[in-house]
Amino acid sequence: MRVILLSDVPKLGKKGEIKNVADGYGRNYLIARGLAVMESDASKKILDKQKKEAEELDSQKRKEAEEVKKILADRTLTFKVKAREGKVSGSVSAKEIEEELKKQGIIVDKRKFKDFEPLNELGSSDVKIELYKDVIGTIKVILNEE
Repeated sequence: MRVILLSDVPKLGKKGEIKNVADGYGRNYLIARGLAVMESDASKKILDKQKKEAEELDSQKRKEAEEVKKILADRTLTFKVKAREGKVSGSVSAKEIEEELKKQGIIVDKRKFKDFEPLNELGSSDVKIELYKDVIGTIKVILNEE
């Protein structure tokens, strides 16, 4: 029996793949639980339509991420921090950078910061943010003494 997977199934395949499975497994497990549908001309057309829509959505999100990347490259964030004798007391976290970007109208998730360590040295640092798959933006962050 050939089935089209509606979601990822461990040790079988990923969503959207067409797999050849035993009749009982397909009917009693995969189809019964809504994990797959039987392969037919109608289901193939629906699958092709869904794949096309997913590709268009992926393309649109990538394009938006590229635009945000360009905006980030032109921006510089400046933070005033308490320091004594050139040493910063405390640090600037990813959450603070996220909030400052949000004030400027750029929404990023602090969990998308790549290899981020809280900033605790005066001067400038480059912070990398993964905006989308393989689209990494960089923003310059400057720490100045109060």
